[in-house]
Amino acid sequence: MKFDFALLLTVLTLLSGFIWLVDSLFFAKSRKLMQKEGEEVADPILVDYAKSLFPVLLGVLTLRSFIAEPFRIPSGSMEPNLMVGDFILVNKYNYGIRLPVLNKKVIEIGNPKRGDVVVFRYPGMGPDDPSIGVDYIKRLIGLPGDEITVVDNRVSINGVQVEYAPTTNYQVIENLPGKPHIMQEIPNGNITKNGTWKVPEGEYFMMGDNRNNSSDGREWGFVPEKNLVGRAMFIWLNCQSMLKGCKDGFDYSRIGDTIE
Repeated sequence: MKFDFALLLTVLTLLSGFIWLVDSLFFAKSRKLMQKEGEEVADPILVDYAKSLFPVLLGVLTLRSFIAEPFRIPSGSMEPNLMVGDFILVNKYNYGIRLPVLNKKVIEIGNPKRGDVVVFRYPGMGPDDPSIGVDYIKRLIGLPGDEITVVDNRVSINGVQVEYAPTTNYQVIENLPGKPHIMQEIPNGNITKNGTWKVPEGEYFMMGDNRNNSSDGREWGFVPEKNLVGRAMFIWLNCQSMLKGCKDGFDYSRIGDTIE
């Protein structure tokens, strides 16, 4: 089961704010009167912690819920554009302002565009799938209403094949309309599924850039709009070896790279 940091952060913020509010309304005035009369009265330790933590927790909650949130790339499904150990920053407002935890959109701002690299909550392959709700990152290939056909890693959108240009080292330029990018094709990969998918309204079709080694929409279908988290913006750190404290795994050359 995924650890829900957003839920924990929300609960702690509300709890600390509630403690501070109750103290301000019912107890703080009496302490001030006692202090005026010459008595030394300190805030209870719980109130002191709440007053110190609430502004910090509220700031962090606001930042990661409505502006930007950090994520770490755990697998190679988006190679060569995103590598294992990349720490990325995800824009949380491009696709609309959503309530934390509930992920319910409350303010419309914009919609995902074809070719965006998107973080979303994995929809699962059935109610018993243990990975439901885990954060995934893929490239948006199919918009609502599109018909997507994949044959030997070549994508056609509504009957028109995307243009491809080979480069080197099993890499190919995939010229998605408005968003050309590098796609990787490694022989003998795990995923080579062909097929045609009609994208329902309110849902999206995602694929990994490491086309033969990505568990994506070809296996588990579509991503509902409500599962979207945000658009990947740039890499702010690369550290492949967390267990070693990053001593052997920093790649400074990737810091600041935008995600196209």
